[in-house]
Amino acid sequence: MAMQAARRLASLKLQRRLLLPSQAESPSISIPTAAAAAAFLHSHATSFGYKQVREEDKSKLVGNVFSSVASSYDLMNDLMSVGLHRLWKDRLISKLNPFPGMKHLDVAGGTGDVAFRVLEIVKSVGHRAMQGTLTETEEGTHIYVCDINPNMLNVGKKRAAERGYSEEHCLSWIQGDAEALSFEDGSMDGYTIAFGIRNVTHIEKALSEAYRVLKQGGRFLCLELSHVDVPIFKEIYDVYSFSMVPAIGELVAGDRQSYQYLVESIRRFPNQEKFAQMIQEAGFQKVEYENLVGGVVAIHSGLKL
Repeated sequence: MAMQAARRLASLKLQRRLLLPSQAESPSISIPTAAAAAAFLHSHATSFGYKQVREEDKSKLVGNVFSSVASSYDLMNDLMSVGLHRLWKDRLISKLNPFPGMKHLDVAGGTGDVAFRVLEIVKSVGHRAMQGTLTETEEGTHIYVCDINPNMLNVGKKRAAERGYSEEHCLSWIQGDAEALSFEDGSMDGYTIAFGIRNVTHIEKALSEAYRVLKQGGRFLCLELSHVDVPIFKEIYDVYSFSMVPAIGELVAGDRQSYQYLVESIRRFPNQEKFAQMIQEAGFQKVEYENLVGGVVAIHSGLKL
């Protein structure tokens, strides 16, 4: 009896150690306090690629990604899309139909790719109309580049200087959040966002802000990596995305993890129909989308009427 009691006591002590290890026995395991547990249960989670993170952490994590890739962003876009991103952005601007005197906002456009295209078309239209002289209407043009990441904006400013645009008074660089824009209601003729909206924490808030800042008749345009709708092509695209893109990121940018996130974020983004519905729910009318390269990217558009 005494031996059985001793064995039972030893067993109970072992179970207690397994269930409640002391700090000395297992320093890597900690038991959360009631307050910490409650905070976790009441926090709102969102996706960061395939991971679930707290909403308040996502913007910082995304910021780290783009701070890391800013210097190689344009080169990586060329490599990943085989240069096609240039044609996709040309198509986006053709739908915008820029005109002299317009007030335009390009969000998440830190490197200036979209803004430069808008500016070039405005200048081209104005020069053709007045045989090379600036008109008052062209001088009224203002293009705002808004990006949450200062490193991306610095890349854009450097590129603007290289193109001779550093002295352009109609081109402004603004650090800001797509979900809380600093611009006045009804102040913009056009709004574009290219390869940026899938990175915001709340897509609905970004769409609501886009609607708010646009004038009546203003156009919303979004170019985004989307969902391939051709089964065989989808399989090839998936293999390329998950195998090649992170590998290229590691080779060229020295950052595999950031490009792994970018690939995963595409898969978590709503499909074309769902995103079109979200745009409608934000208040836009005449919402439509155009698939490019079988849905690798899509251009969504809507009007504020």
